[in-house]
Amino acid sequence: MKKWNRRAAALLLLGVLLCTALTACGQKGNKDKNLAGGREEARSTVYLFGPMEKSNPDAKNVARNAFDMTVMKAEEELNLTMEYRTYTAENYQEKTYDDVLVDRVRSHMDDLYLMNPDSIKLLGEEGQLADLSDLDSAKNLREVVKTANTIDGKLVAIPQEVVVYGLFINKDMFDQYGLPLPEKPEDLMECCRVFKENGIETPIGANRWWLETIVFAQAYADLYNGGDTEAKIEALNNKETKYSDYMRPGFEYLKEMIDKGYIDAETAYTYEAIEGEGPDFLAQKTPIVMAYWGAANTETVYGNPDFNLQVIGFPSDYGPMPVVPMTGYGISAEAEHFEDAKKLLDIITSDECLKMYSDINHVISPSVNVEVECIDALKPLNDRVNEGVYVLGSNANMDLEQWGNTCLIVRELLNGASVDECMAEFDRLQEEL
Repeated sequence: MKKWNRRAAALLLLGVLLCTALTACGQKGNKDKNLAGGREEARSTVYLFGPMEKSNPDAKNVARNAFDMTVMKAEEELNLTMEYRTYTAENYQEKTYDDVLVDRVRSHMDDLYLMNPDSIKLLGEEGQLADLSDLDSAKNLREVVKTANTIDGKLVAIPQEVVVYGLFINKDMFDQYGLPLPEKPEDLMECCRVFKENGIETPIGANRWWLETIVFAQAYADLYNGGDTEAKIEALNNKETKYSDYMRPGFEYLKEMIDKGYIDAETAYTYEAIEGEGPDFLAQKTPIVMAYWGAANTETVYGNPDFNLQVIGFPSDYGPMPVVPMTGYGISAEAEHFEDAKKLLDIITSDECLKMYSDINHVISPSVNVEVECIDALKPLNDRVNEGVYVLGSNANMDLEQWGNTCLIVRELLNGASVDECMAEFDRLQEEL
């Protein structure tokens, strides 16, 4: 099996950018061109590399504009300009966003970067990212954010939102068959059985990018919620315990769902995120899908469905379990405009700007001080995160990168590999560390 090539993590950014409305990613761009235009030469400049251009002020989806609003505030306060340098597949041919980002950070081409968890881990371990621990905004971060983004004692990335994955539920279909929302793994199996017996061919819609989330919920529920988390992770890093021992229950659970026809492995293997499973879900042919929670707030994906939408955590032995990977903004350790970049990042991740951002997007804030008025559909998932109940899909303290490797190994399962073969791959990766 190929090692993680950073492509799956690009779909994590897709999830984030669905909430922030990726309005201009398909447009032509120049990696070294000022895409914002009309700037005053006298002002200093900070350069951001990301998968999006500056949004159109007239864009219908105001969520995407939330980021730009925080940037405008920082520009005004600091009397500087942030220029957007944009990735497009057209520009870079076969190179993924993460491939290009890593190259640019190593070459010190930009100041500020939007990064996926695997890039955060890789570049943080290389010493390519600045320590952000001294920022005022860092003092207010949730523990989940600090844990996911701290490498060798250095906080190397800060997000504007906490990315969370869960189950999207058509509550009307559950009510139709008198089914309560599932809390434990066996509950979800029973719900799927009832749906299947009543003519619903595939109870759970899934795609090839995000199926690892249900695996994480089974695999790491106890690691993150059963106490002694740091000691358990240290034992993994020291190879005293195996990642495969944790992962096996999650893979066995997923395999059982496939074998019983609750998940169609063939379609999941080929489906792209959202566009694959989405149509059947919206057409009420599939009562359950796995997706990024913020998608419910956008008009581009599952927004405004013709049914009662509910988002819950993945059923686990600890109850509904949110799965939290982490994206974030980092600064090159050798950024040309280092101090200005730090000041700008400190403002856009301040409580004031995060409140502005969350009020528009209704996402979970990385700050403990920012309360979000969550929409009803998302409240169960939001409440669990606020209670401190979650599983990390990416953890910089784990020597083995989690999100991408698990995604690829799940894909092997979808393609016919046995659970034992998948566990052997985890063992191989751990031995290579």
